[in-house]
Formats: sequence, C-alpha cells, structure tokens
Amino acid sequence: MTAPASDPYPDAPLSFIGINGARLAYRLKGEPELPLLITLHGGRGFGSHDGDFAAFHPLSDTFRVLSFDFRGHGQSSPTSPYTFKQIVDDIEGLRKHFAGDEKAVILGGSFGGFIAQQYAITNPDSVSHLLLRGTAPSHHHEKEALENIRKRAATKAPMASENYLKKIFGTITDDNEFRIIMFAIGPLYLDGAYDADKALESARKTIYNAESHNSLYSEKEKYFDYREGLKTLAIPTLIFVGEHDWITPPSQSKLIHERVPNSRLVIFSNANHSVHHDKNAEVLKLIRDFVSSTTA
Repeated sequence: MTAPASDPYPDAPLSFIGINGARLAYRLKGEPELPLLITLHGGRGFGSHDGDFAAFHPLSDTFRVLSFDFRGHGQSSPTSPYTFKQIVDDIEGLRKHFAGDEKAVILGGSFGGFIAQQYAITNPDSVSHLLLRGTAPSHHHEKEALENIRKRAATKAPMASENYLKKIFGTITDDNEFRIIMFAIGPLYLDGAYDADKALESARKTIYNAESHNSLYSEKEKYFDYREGLKTLAIPTLIFVGEHDWITPPSQSKLIHERVPNSRLVIFSNANHSVHHDKNAEVLKLIRDFVSSTTA
C-alpha cells in the first residue's frame, strides 16, 4: 500500500459537516473572531473547493476563509436535490453555523458566481460584501461561449468540438464521458503554455458527477436570470474577470456592473477564466483593499 498523500494544509484539515441532510466537505482557516468569507467554486458536477482554497487561503490573516464542496461535488456526499436553491440554502446553513448572526463575505466564481448572485438577492441581510469572479448574470452567456469555442478550438483545443461544449451546457451521458470532454476542452481555460501531463493528472484526480451536472442543467435550473434582481442589491459588490475569459467573458461582468448600484469592475489583462490563479497577488490585494474601504 502507498502512504496517503500529506495534507497540503495541515492547519486547515479537510473536515465534514452535516447541513440540510448532506455531508459537506470543507476547509476553514483564520481566527474565530475574524469575519467569515465563504468561497463558492465553479464547475457544475466537477468543481470542488480545492482551487479556491489554494487561491484564497492567504486571506486568512484578514478573514476566516471557508471553502467547501457543494453537495454532489468533490468530496461532499451525493445527496439530492441538486438545485440552485438547495445550494443557496446550504450556504445559509454554513453561514449560520460558523458566523451565527454575523454577515459573511461571499466570493463566487463561474457557476459559484451564479450561486453567489442568487444567494445575495435572496439573503441580502446575510451578506456584508459580494465578490464575483469571472461569472455572468444569466444563462445567455452560453451563446457567447459557443462563439468563442468556434474561434479558439482549432488552435487551442483541437480535440474539442462544438458538440462537446453543447454537452457541457446540457446533458452528459455518464461520468466517463464527462471526464473525456473536460480533458479535451481544458486548454481553452489557459492563457499560457499547456502542460498535457499536468492536465492528465488533474483529469485523473478530479471527481466527475454527471448526475449532479445534468440536474443543474435541467430545464428547471439552467435558465437562470438575475438581471432584474441585481438592481435591488445594496451590498458593496466587486466584480473581477480576466480579459481572455472565454466562457464568462468580460462582457458578462460588465452587464453585472451596469445593474448593481455602486459596484466596482476590474478587468485583468493577460488572464483567463482562472484569473484568481493567473493574477493571484493582484486579486488578493484587490479584495483586501475593496473590503477594507467599503462598508455594508
């Protein structure tokens, strides 16, 4: 037997908590008296807290950083229902458990940004600051993403096809097909050199759940639209995105910015969908400065 890999965050060990009937995997770092910051990962059916915690745990000197896997994702239990509302309810359960009556900073990217918007609109009294990374205010971003893959696939992801992306925005046959599709379109997410060996290792380790993906892209779930609800927000809101983001391009962040009163928009040059990794130091500084200079 091989020895288990050492925990990369021994001071924030992987833990589990029961919320609304699901067993949610999470990491928590930061002193108890600090304000709670909850990160919401992207990737319907394949995302996890890992990337967000790697990017944002340095903020634990200022916040109590909580990163978790949505139900049906990562190492959380595959407990249905898989709906936007259920994930929002799970976030509220986590906030109450870890922060009590205190508000939390909500930081969501991509799909997690969709959820963050819904959470802020439906639970405005629970949010001190809303931070949105590379996301969109409605399902209409999919049309632009399809146009981008037509432009970029031949040179950046020759294994991908338009049908692959349509499946990502629709129904996937099973976990194996899911893994293959994501491996094929992976280069679209990168601005720099593509490391095929690293990508293969990531594809091997990632947990894919076609059932949760398909449920979250079902007819009842996929047609989200927050464009009117965003106008009601009175929460300090920061929106940031990479200029080369292909799936939730800057035009979508601009739409959010136009609708949220007194929001701030930052577009990072030479960055893609994972702007929080591509420009990590700059993003962390931006978040610190924004939260410290605004009051909910």
